[in-house]
Amino acid sequence: MVALPIGDPAPADGMLPAAALGGLAGQPFGVYVHVPFCATRCGYCDFNTYTPGELEGSSSPGAWLDALRRELDLAARVLGMPAPAETVFVGGGTPSLLGAAGLAQVLDAVRDSLGVAAGAEVTTEANPESTGPEFFAGIAAAGYTRVSLGMQSAAPHVLAVLDRSHTPGRPVAAAAQARAAGIAHVSLDLIYGTPGETRDDLAASLDAALAAGVDHVSAYALVVEAGTALARRVVRGELPAPDDDVLAQRYEQIDATLSAAGLRWYEVSNWARSVQSRCRHNLGYWTGGNWWGAGPGAHSHVGGVRWWNVKHPARYAAVLASGRSPAAGREILTAEQRYTEHVMLRLRLADGLPLEVLEARGRAAAARARTDGLATVLAGDRLALTVRGRLLTDTVVRNLLASSRTRPDL
Repeated sequence: MVALPIGDPAPADGMLPAAALGGLAGQPFGVYVHVPFCATRCGYCDFNTYTPGELEGSSSPGAWLDALRRELDLAARVLGMPAPAETVFVGGGTPSLLGAAGLAQVLDAVRDSLGVAAGAEVTTEANPESTGPEFFAGIAAAGYTRVSLGMQSAAPHVLAVLDRSHTPGRPVAAAAQARAAGIAHVSLDLIYGTPGETRDDLAASLDAALAAGVDHVSAYALVVEAGTALARRVVRGELPAPDDDVLAQRYEQIDATLSAAGLRWYEVSNWARSVQSRCRHNLGYWTGGNWWGAGPGAHSHVGGVRWWNVKHPARYAAVLASGRSPAAGREILTAEQRYTEHVMLRLRLADGLPLEVLEARGRAAAARARTDGLATVLAGDRLALTVRGRLLTDTVVRNLLASSRTRPDL
């Protein structure tokens, strides 16, 4: 699993500087809830998740939910909540293991402590195998408006390499059941570049996702994370590492196929059928918004202060039971850090980066990106990446940052 950042000590009472809290009023606010439970661990996964065998009885969904309520109450005290949350995102892990009743309790806990705005976007991730018509009807009745289903691939041999437990056709069936239950927005997540995946395999996965009638697709290049079972297989020579040229070809294939079907990219790894289909919660991350991340290992950001919780569910529950914040550390972002993140994240969006944030040297770098076919300028003087530019996002960002000054007003 990825180690937590080092950062600075976090105050035991969880309090934030007045300057950080001052910008909350009138700004969209989101809540992320991390569910740390999985039935099995996928070979590529390095998320902060735990199987029953790994926990060995040291934590349970019930204990986790009690601790979550304590943290949400803490959040309400710290923030003062001038307005209810406009987005809620329950991720993991496998939130659908909680069942519809458990997810209803999670959303009730957010409502009770922080409030949920009318018209809020409320999302849960779900493993297709732990869902069904009753599950989707239950979460729709509870107030969930969006579900993100882990599909990864329609090819059985690709799922086997990834150690995914669902059957190839189940995500498409689950998407149809979610739509039938009245879930307004349904997304499927794909992984591309898995060893052994062919162009035809990916085409079949895209065709299946489109046939499901979803209005959102996320597609991520496979990353071999250190310490995972997949990484050990690559080190032993059992599997080849993903090839960068192949990953680029697969990305272009994904973009062309989805675009032709009416799903347009709005972030480098995300495509939506309409503006309304975009994930508002994730847009909050990408546009520098404020959110409280509750749960073991969850990260938060409010007014330029970023912090992260202790990772293990048992430790998380124990700290909260003692009356202390579960934050393991935090950092107050400098003007330079905030500017770097502003450029990096805004450029990942189809809406682009306003050229006005760049000084003369930065604009020269933007002009070079245009000449090289990596970017274009949209109406309103916004620099946006081309398909080729999206494949070289890090390079474009580095060039812009190397040529620009810090903007402390961002």
